[in-house]
Amino acid sequence: MRQERKVVTVLFCDLVGFTSRAEEMDPEDVAALLAPYQARLKDELERYGGTVEKFIGDAVMALFGAPTAHEDDPERAVRAALAIRSFAEEEGIELRIGITTGEALVSLDARPELGETVATGDVINTAARLQSAAPVNGVLVGESTYRATDRAVEYEPTDAVEAKGKAEPVQAWLAVAPRARLGVDVFQVGRAPLIGREQERALLATALSRARSERQPQLVTLVGVPGVGKSRLVHELYRIVDEDPDLIVWRQGRSLPYGEGVAFWAIGEIVKAHAGILESESADVASEKLAAAVRDLVAEHDAAWVERSLRPLLGLNVRR
Repeated sequence: MRQERKVVTVLFCDLVGFTSRAEEMDPEDVAALLAPYQARLKDELERYGGTVEKFIGDAVMALFGAPTAHEDDPERAVRAALAIRSFAEEEGIELRIGITTGEALVSLDARPELGETVATGDVINTAARLQSAAPVNGVLVGESTYRATDRAVEYEPTDAVEAKGKAEPVQAWLAVAPRARLGVDVFQVGRAPLIGREQERALLATALSRARSERQPQLVTLVGVPGVGKSRLVHELYRIVDEDPDLIVWRQGRSLPYGEGVAFWAIGEIVKAHAGILESESADVASEKLAAAVRDLVAEHDAAWVERSLRPLLGLNVRR
């Protein structure tokens, strides 16, 4: 069997109090209760690019980063966990979720749909310990996952976990919610000098100059494998804008590589950022902020049309 070391993010989810309930239930009733729950978990995990390795009774173990790796696997795992928590709260289900990121030995030929083990390593044990220590309907993440996602997800500090079999307590954070403006405030600040990308940086600067002089949008596509420096080049463009003596408004959005209805996600994030709309705000508040932002930028006779055109990007009903 082919194997290789890979950095993966492991998610454990377990129902609260289900074992004691199952003791008093007929096995067929247990299966009927678990089937829709497991199906929903599988859908949510796979929607974010995860792989369900196994179901063990009411518990599930999922991997992000194996067998298929993405550059944002820790964030995908946390977002999947928060989506599962929302589903559980709506259905009146109580559960605990633990997540951590680390190195594992991955079996490249494993078939998880047949129950074959995909990954082994201490990272799996740690995720299970975090799940056991999580509060009811809580998502507890380890330090490596926290550091990979703290700009995209809001966290609350919590006590370190005294994990069984661990020589030292495991540092942990409680995931609260995705940050309001996904992708807008996320920059990879370059602490080292930029080397070998002078030509690409110059092309970005030229595109910016052309957009300003011709008053026309410019499209630039950066293509490369994960880690090659695409986000760093975007940060370099931001530095060019920031150092310009003229005041230039910078708005940034990101198109999600998972989920549904994400074709215009980046534009929606840009509109939210400019209008100051938070994810936690109601539709009425979002409507008021959008209308105010449009009135500040657009002539009165065009404002109604512009606002009506932008509302679908924010998930708001179109006013007739």
